Amino acid sequence: MDQAGLSDAPEAVGLLGQMLGLLETGGPVVGILFALSVVAMAIVIAKLWQFAALSVGKRRAAEQGIALLRRGQPMEALLTVERSTNPTAQALALVIRGQRRGIDEARIREEVQCFCQDQLSNLRSWLKPLEVIGALAPLLGLLGTVLGMIEAFRQLELAGSQVDPSILSGGIWEALLTTAVGLAVAIPAVVASTWFEQRLERLSGEMETLIPRAFTEDLSDHMPQERDHGSAVASVAGHD
Repeated sequence: MDQAGLSDAPEAVGLLGQMLGLLETGGPVVGILFALSVVAMAIVIAKLWQFAALSVGKRRAAEQGIALLRRGQPMEALLTVERSTNPTAQALALVIRGQRRGIDEARIREEVQCFCQDQLSNLRSWLKPLEVIGALAPLLGLLGTVLGMIEAFRQLELAGSQVDPSILSGGIWEALLTTAVGLAVAIPAVVASTWFEQRLERLSGEMETLIPRAFTEDLSDHMPQERDHGSAVASVAGHD
């Protein structure tokens, strides 16, 4: 074994010892919080992989597909959006295929709406348990603190007239340990849940903004001509 491996081994053993010490000091509440932290970490890693695999937040392919479609290049638009795994781009691919097959616009819209709802529902899966962990962890920590305080005062009562301040102070810091662990589990879970929800809201907004453009014309191309026509009419009226 190399020197790096030998130096890392004592650190790993020390970290494991600290965790076991926390479990022994905090009791079963800390054990439950550790289990919740493992579940929360697994959910976050899985959702990050899922969001990356579906290119959530990358709307360039969908925007290019809309631009090509409005320029009268449906095949190029279809090839562009099919290369992306982004849900908005895949929804646009459904629109273009339906239009090329001559399917009624209402049926296309209905099918695309169902597709978008399925995609968003799939991306929201397991976010609710993450929110529950973020809300439950501080409460479990507080419960552990209350139980610890009860035990500390019970020991103080058993001491009778020979009261040792270290009994009460030791019991208090052990009781507060569970609250600290609960907050340490809850804060990352809440931050991750909020971040995922914001990404999903942005994706939903992209779908609502970009997909309807596949059914309409780009009016911005006609605005300069309309302004020029209006100026010409005004000029003729002025000469008259």
